[in-house]
Amino acid sequence: MPNILPTQTVPDFTVPLIDGGKFQLSQRLGDNFTLLLFYRGVHCPICKMQLRELQRKLGDFAERGITVVAISMDDKERAQKSADEWEIDDLLLGYGLSEEIARDLGLYISSGRPGGKEPTIFSEPAMLLIKPDQSLYFASIQSMPFTRPPLDQLLQGIDFALANDYPARGELAEKG
Repeated sequence: MPNILPTQTVPDFTVPLIDGGKFQLSQRLGDNFTLLLFYRGVHCPICKMQLRELQRKLGDFAERGITVVAISMDDKERAQKSADEWEIDDLLLGYGLSEEIARDLGLYISSGRPGGKEPTIFSEPAMLLIKPDQSLYFASIQSMPFTRPPLDQLLQGIDFALANDYPARGELAEKG
């Protein structure tokens, strides 16, 4: 599985948005950061709570010059169901992330359980914080659906990083 190290360029990608537009990373970079929140899909109740909290905090991110988008491998119908049932209509919601792009981004991929509500294949949760030069600043990539990074702590960390010109950490990790 590829591992993008902090300070390395995040591959550009495009996904459709449920509002009819598209999200292309290189064209939507925030003034300070871009937060890519990858969620498992409409079948995940933890994702519902996380995305609803994210929507409540959109103003906090915007005040800091951060573009926010939530993305899944769900198809359009399932993504629209997330938006409608979870009441997250203010959040940019991307869908149709390909397995290839998910793997390029270093996301964990799971197969659906037989007889369940999960799709055949989907990515596990992740948060990537991207700098305006499209380099990776922060990554939280999970192999399981539970224990998500608290958004308040992320905002506090962003405040510290911006106030102190704090560099990306982990850039010396071995690749392989």
